[in-house]
Amino acid sequence: MPDRIYNFSPGPATLPQEVLAQAAKDIVNFNDKGIGLIELSHRSKEFMAVAEETEALLRELLNVPDNYKVLFLQGGASTQFAMIPMNLLGPGKKATYLNTGTWAKKAIKEANIIANADVAYSSEDSSFNHVPDQSDYTVDPESEYLYFVSNNTIYGTQFHSFPETDKMLVSDMSSDILSRRIDIKPFGIIFAGAQKNMGPAGATVVIIREDLLDRTPDSIPTMLRYKTHADKGSMFNTPPCFAIYAIGLVLKWLKKMGGVSALEEMNREKAALLYQAIDATDFIKGHAQENSRSMMNITFNLPSPELEAQFIQEGLAKGLDGLKGHRSIGGIRASIYNAFPRQGVLDLIGFMQEFEQKNG
Repeated sequence: MPDRIYNFSPGPATLPQEVLAQAAKDIVNFNDKGIGLIELSHRSKEFMAVAEETEALLRELLNVPDNYKVLFLQGGASTQFAMIPMNLLGPGKKATYLNTGTWAKKAIKEANIIANADVAYSSEDSSFNHVPDQSDYTVDPESEYLYFVSNNTIYGTQFHSFPETDKMLVSDMSSDILSRRIDIKPFGIIFAGAQKNMGPAGATVVIIREDLLDRTPDSIPTMLRYKTHADKGSMFNTPPCFAIYAIGLVLKWLKKMGGVSALEEMNREKAALLYQAIDATDFIKGHAQENSRSMMNITFNLPSPELEAQFIQEGLAKGLDGLKGHRSIGGIRASIYNAFPRQGVLDLIGFMQEFEQKNG
């Protein structure tokens, strides 16, 4: 087994090696101050500088408008499934949701506990193998917002273009944030768990339009109000310090690589190489429909579950880790986020071809 394997895990996912090296150093002795990063007070000037720089980098790389707040929260993206309707929907109000996978279903469930989620479209009958076209659904005119998951990690599908509607957009971008250029202005809220494309587990980034902070009903508890965290610069309580610091390192790396536009080109090339290998044979079958294929999570099946298990085991022996598909659908899944190297994709393709020659 090589010292550094290729990590195809959907999250926590691979990080740039230079980020890992710097973090390892700073955990023990941050900036040669004789104290470890994870020991620093979140109120110290040293950590406050880290948090401010991380936010500034994220704003720069995503071109976040001035009338949006950037929050670093805890509770994972799953907590946002409830926080969004709690903050944006009062009694009797509704929102429209697009059901394109497991995480959308979970968000719909939480929204229905609090208010009313109108499900305008679902691809569940086809095992979530596609996302809808604009003409496939209608947004309820009484809806406060349209909610969708931009990239469906489990099923390997992605919105190549975002919905167009006069309603405010809300999106879970946990698995493709920073992987392509986006226009934030149509969105009221974008949120993302850090552990796929931004850093380690522990922090969830929320980008929220400022005017929405005052829409929260009085009945919502303090910690579950976006305004609580916005007013205190994400420091109302002790934030996920290490995760925020590591996100900052990843953002510095991303900027050095040329920013989001440069990473988008690299991501498109990596995904195209892998999809070409899938389409070149009948031995391997991709799960997602071609017009919905994800750049981040490539899902496919072999002729039998037994061959898939063998593929995963033999791949691991070659340093190709994390290829097992989600337990809900099985198969194979290769997650190739921003920090995943092109050479790892080429090595996987070589192994796929070798495996087919032996077992096809």
